[in-house]
Formats: sequence, structure tokens, C-alpha cells
Amino acid sequence: MVALSARTWWIAVVCALAAFPPHAAGQTYPAKPVRFIVGFAPGGTNDFVARALAPKLSELLGQQVVVENRGGGNGAIATELLVRSLPDGYTLLMTSPGHVTNPFLTKVNYDPFKDFAHISLLAESVNLLVVHPSLPVRNVKELIALSRKRPGDLNYGSSGVGTSVHLSAELFQVMAGVKWVHVPYRGGALATTDMLAGQLQVYFGNLPQWIEYVRAGKLRALAVTGPKRSAVASEIPTVAESGLPGYEVTAWYGMSAPAATPRAIVDRLNQVVLQALKTPDVRERLVTAGADPAGNSPEQFTAFIQSESVKWGKVIKAAGIKAE
Repeated sequence: MVALSARTWWIAVVCALAAFPPHAAGQTYPAKPVRFIVGFAPGGTNDFVARALAPKLSELLGQQVVVENRGGGNGAIATELLVRSLPDGYTLLMTSPGHVTNPFLTKVNYDPFKDFAHISLLAESVNLLVVHPSLPVRNVKELIALSRKRPGDLNYGSSGVGTSVHLSAELFQVMAGVKWVHVPYRGGALATTDMLAGQLQVYFGNLPQWIEYVRAGKLRALAVTGPKRSAVASEIPTVAESGLPGYEVTAWYGMSAPAATPRAIVDRLNQVVLQALKTPDVRERLVTAGADPAGNSPEQFTAFIQSESVKWGKVIKAAGIKAE
């Protein structure tokens, strides 16, 4: 048997797919279960959004949508797995901010635009700025004042370099003119444990996960990172209204497929995603957890990803962030 190069193999795959008329691909899809890969461990917001949607997508598609967790590299492992998958609509990816930040931080084996058919933005959520109760601050202005008084003395944790958790803190430091010590973790579980134990002082956690620790009195919430207050925690002000005008960070979650996926399949997936996001049960699950349902066209989602790349590329360069 003659071994084929990766490029030759892909050409063969694309040619094989091209043999089927686009409309035929859309009419027969899907004929078997669909994998929905999440680049993070179970229990995080990426995983929650995927599992909130999967049952309804399964119902609408008539085939099971199976959520598969492939954590590591701030989503890079799952992303590279998708790129190597057949562009037939049976392997999809939960796309998140790491998709555009990873290429600025380390070498990745994909192009965030050319190698993907972006299907739709699924949901957005804000991060929650929390401090351990032992830290003597009760609002953003007091945190900034203490940080300036004790430069380099306070620490903050993150679930990994380049995550929205990490970049929320970096943008805050740049805009507030303060300096904290970064303590990165490989995922959020250990970071959560250390934050609750007081080993960490500051954290920008995804609101759906962290609001319960605040309500239980284990952590103190200072602000949310979005452009407006969250409907599930309206008593908590935004960072911008609390003393740092112009500050805004939104975590986002979307669905993408390999670049050569037939447009008919992309359109079919976009249609069912938009339909699923409009159903009351899915919306309630997302909103109750602090995630706002989104939904847009493939072109709009692609443009959104491009704008996120420009925004965070500037932040990463300005802060001098490097992969650790």
C-alpha cells in the first residue's frame, strides 16, 4: 500500500466530498451520531453550554449529538483534533476565546480562520471578579487602591494562560495601572480549591460557576466583567461602573466545523442551532446559569471571531504575555 502525504490525503477527501451535490449532502445529513468536542474538562462553562444544547440538537437532527471532552492547551488539543477530522459534519467543536488567543501565545497547528467553517455563536457569559474574604477590599476602587499600595504583592489565579479568566485579569491590570502575580493552573479545578482555601487572593471566574461560592459566603464578589449587569446577579455592578470605565470582557462559546465541510451541512447545523436556542427549556437552562443565548449566521460568527482576534492580540502584546 502506498502511503499518502497529509496534503494528498486531504485533496482526496475533498474530491470525494465534491462528488456529492451540495444539496444532497444537506438532505441526507445526519445519518449517524455527531461528535461535539469540548476542549475542557467536564464541569466548566464550555462543557455546560454544550450539554445544555446537545439534547435539543439531537432531537432536531434526529441523531444523537454526543459531547466529548478533550481538555488541554486551553482548547488547542480539541481544536487540532477537529482540524484532522473529516469535513463531513460529524465532528464539531465548541469554539471559545482560546481559539483566537492561542495563536498569539504558542505554536498551533491550525489557522483560526482558514481551517474552519464557523457555524454560530451559541452563548456569551461574563466573568465574575471575586476576592477571598481575607482580602480587605469590598469594591473595585478599594482593590485598585490596595494593589497600588502593595505593587506585586497580590496574586491572582487562572485556569490557564490565554483563557478569558487570565486575560480578564491582564486587561484589568493594564487599564488600572496595577501589578499582580499570576498563578496559572492546568484547568480550573485546582485553582478553585486554592481560591476557596485562601491561597489565591483574586480571581476572574466564569459567572455560572463562581456565583454559587459568592452566595454561599465563601468568596466576595466585586464586579462582573461585561458591558452590563448580569440578570442572575443584578446586585453586582460592572467593573466599568465601579471605577474602571471602558473595561469589558465577555466569555463566548460557539460551534465550528472543519473548513471543507459542505455549505449545505453548515447551513443545516446553523438552522438547528438557532432553533434550539429559541426553545424555552434551553434558554432557561442557559440564562439561569448566567449564560446569555446568542445565535447568528456563519458569516457573522466568523466576523466576530476576527474582531476578537484583533482585540486580544493587542492585549496580549501590550501585556507581554507569554505561554508558560
